[in-house]
Amino acid sequence: MKDNIDSKQRSKFLFIYLLLFVYVLNIRAQNNTGLQDIEMDTLQLVPFLIVQSFRIDTALSENAYKKNFKQTPSKVNIYDVPYSVAANYPNYRKLALNTGVLYGAGFVALGILQTLPEDATSWNRKEIRDKSPFKRWISNVKKGPTRDKDNAFFNYILHPYGGAAYYMGARSQGFNLFYSFLYSAFISTFFWEYGIEAFMEVPSIQDLIITPTTGVLLGEGFYLLKRHIVANDYKLFGSWFLGSMVAYIIDPVNEVIGIFAGNPNRKKNKSTGSSLSCRPWINPVRNQASYGFALSLSF
Repeated sequence: MKDNIDSKQRSKFLFIYLLLFVYVLNIRAQNNTGLQDIEMDTLQLVPFLIVQSFRIDTALSENAYKKNFKQTPSKVNIYDVPYSVAANYPNYRKLALNTGVLYGAGFVALGILQTLPEDATSWNRKEIRDKSPFKRWISNVKKGPTRDKDNAFFNYILHPYGGAAYYMGARSQGFNLFYSFLYSAFISTFFWEYGIEAFMEVPSIQDLIITPTTGVLLGEGFYLLKRHIVANDYKLFGSWFLGSMVAYIIDPVNEVIGIFAGNPNRKKNKSTGSSLSCRPWINPVRNQASYGFALSLSF
């Protein structure tokens, strides 16, 4: 019992430190993009940033559209334009692709979670065995939301990370802070809590709140870090391997899809001399065909 309490305390302290770190990164980024001329203390700056996130910076968007790209906003690579929490260049087609990949990954994650011990997930194995999936889903949705008793690692580490990954799925496709937050909230609520996970347990009050709210804070920190990595030819501390590994961790959906569909950020950074690509192939032979894919990694 004492070990469990200590584990929760450590998780909470780690989460608090993480939020402070992301906040400092966000403030520094804002200071570098025009806020240095505004004199205000910290208590005034926080609501100012919140208000800024709800405003679309049309001037910056139009400038990028007219002078730099001369195309539709969906053609804009957000990593090529100055940092802003408000500028919006949505690419709906790629966001739809990201959403489809998230759904597939969600079912894979569900299968993995089913292999974990019951005390790790707090899922009622007997009820899962005795009820059909559809009846379980209806029953759990009607009962929820409720306060769960999940392990602190799931509630305070994995769920914030999941919210940040959802957030990056939209942020890297040109959506501003506010719309990326809405996307993260939509995915975490209807895709996971009232979607896939509702087949296994009652929707959780903590997860409905923690996942999107901490996801936007952690996610914006991830976005700032990825901008730094992209600007340095996918290098972090001078290492291409470390930069690429961190990029996959902080923006898994876009980076994995980039292997198959192409990654514009890696294409323009040819100075690294490193690339990772995947090409599917089909070899028809008489009445049957063989399928596969080829991975190419160059240094």
